[in-house]
Amino acid sequence: MKLRRGVRLGLATLVMLTMAAVVPSTVAVAHNPPGRDKRQLTVMTQNLYLGSSLDRAIAATSANSFVAAVAEVYDTTVDTDFHRRAEAIADTIAVEEPDLIGLQEVSRWIAQRTVAGPDPRSYDFLAILSGELAERGLDYRVEAVSENASIGPVPLVAPASGCTTVAPAPSCVVTLQDRDVILINDDTAGLRVHRSRTGQYAAQAVLTLPNGAATSFARGWASVDGTFEGKKFRFVNTHLEVERFAAIQEAQAREFLAGPAKAPGAVIAVGDFNSVADPAVKSTTTYEDLTRSWFKDAWQRVNPDDPGLTCCQRSGLDNTSSQLRTRIDLVLTHGPVRAKSAVVVGAAPISHTEIPFWASDHAGVVATLRLH
Repeated sequence: MKLRRGVRLGLATLVMLTMAAVVPSTVAVAHNPPGRDKRQLTVMTQNLYLGSSLDRAIAATSANSFVAAVAEVYDTTVDTDFHRRAEAIADTIAVEEPDLIGLQEVSRWIAQRTVAGPDPRSYDFLAILSGELAERGLDYRVEAVSENASIGPVPLVAPASGCTTVAPAPSCVVTLQDRDVILINDDTAGLRVHRSRTGQYAAQAVLTLPNGAATSFARGWASVDGTFEGKKFRFVNTHLEVERFAAIQEAQAREFLAGPAKAPGAVIAVGDFNSVADPAVKSTTTYEDLTRSWFKDAWQRVNPDDPGLTCCQRSGLDNTSSQLRTRIDLVLTHGPVRAKSAVVVGAAPISHTEIPFWASDHAGVVATLRLH
């Protein structure tokens, strides 16, 4: 029986609250709970959300407007508080217990002073989430990291941190680094990983900053080859370019199909593909290109009448009602692997009284698969 998403999330929350009442938070929830078929592999995709939209900074046409936009982006990132969001994401992982996880926008914000004084707040999303998982007694290993964009250092105005000077030299600077990450559940019996690889696409959107510097988000991918109970598979995680750069995104999808996604046997691909799965919504051709002859869409196979919305909440995560409108976060399969179930996670608010109201601007997807 397939539960509605809201009911499933409510039950998941009830389970976590019940467990918290009877065991310390440092004790792991039992793996492979009763009723779960150990012959099945559970995978998850989750865009962590870098903490703010970059649109204003990308659109800046002068040095002054760019500095103001960077300050706004940084302030929004502080307000959307990844520490709190990571707690909610770790709770979801504790309930779903995926065997492999593909994460996107695993950001690293590095804020530094260039003169004496305390540094502004910095955030390493991977370290923060890993810490939350460990606190719950979960044993996830970082298996592959695609190092994508590194933007900065650029001037940072943050008066609360004493960062007020821009000219002739900034008193503070900030750098944004982007990563895609694969986590492996070391508690999964029969799961072995033999090789991990990462790469970047040849097709990239390149932007010119007001100071004349060219920068790119340097989209990439990460993969692992492994076996589950002796059955071979490849697991690939990626984050394609946004639909604003449609031709770039579609070129990246072609590279993905010809490169990391092309393997004999079972292939499982997850990620934020930034191409709407609903054919009635005009987007890019990426989804159709991926699913025309190579991949099958796990969600579409098991939930053909459910839109499975995953994107996107407001930049400040301050909308009180969900604004998920499209499905762009996908679990795709090829070869001797069959989807048995798929659920949307993270679509419920984590708070009704305090920003951030949502764990991410994206919901995640958890799918259970059978390797043949």
